[in-house]
Amino acid sequence: MRLKYFKENTYKNGEQKEAVQEGSCQLPKADELSPAHWAYLGDALYEVYVREQLVRDPAYHNTGELHREAIKYVRAEAQARIVSYITPQLTTEEQELIRKGRNQKCGHIPAHTNAVTYRYSTAWESLLGYLYLTGREDRMWELIAAGFAYLKTEQEKAASAAGTKAHVTPQEGKTWK
Repeated sequence: MRLKYFKENTYKNGEQKEAVQEGSCQLPKADELSPAHWAYLGDALYEVYVREQLVRDPAYHNTGELHREAIKYVRAEAQARIVSYITPQLTTEEQELIRKGRNQKCGHIPAHTNAVTYRYSTAWESLLGYLYLTGREDRMWELIAAGFAYLKTEQEKAASAAGTKAHVTPQEGKTWK
């Protein structure tokens, strides 16, 4: 799902196309928005990526399974681990964006996590949103894919160390680990 695709393909009649061409549907420039806005957008982009990956996986048979698995990737703790893993691979500019996102004041911190973890997850989302808004979608998707792959590998290693499968289908008669 890309906004560019939406803009180019949603409007079919001439009047609506003109509105897009005149710029009335354009997003503000990234520098005109706060890191909280970047994070708001980045959160959605990351969530869509995770959901797309899980829907493509034939191991998941219903939306309940998909939801439980998605939570493992999108919760604050997982996103904070991505930041820790991926930071050495980031450019100086991207590291600065992480810093800005991490330092963004938020109105609340969810009860299920701590302030430091939540700030790092917000930093991840801010980076993704900023890259998207500045037209660097290829880099954004590259980082998202690397983060997702890291978490998936981490999950598989933990399951292997525990002597279980990362995901067992209900047909096998076993439970989630």
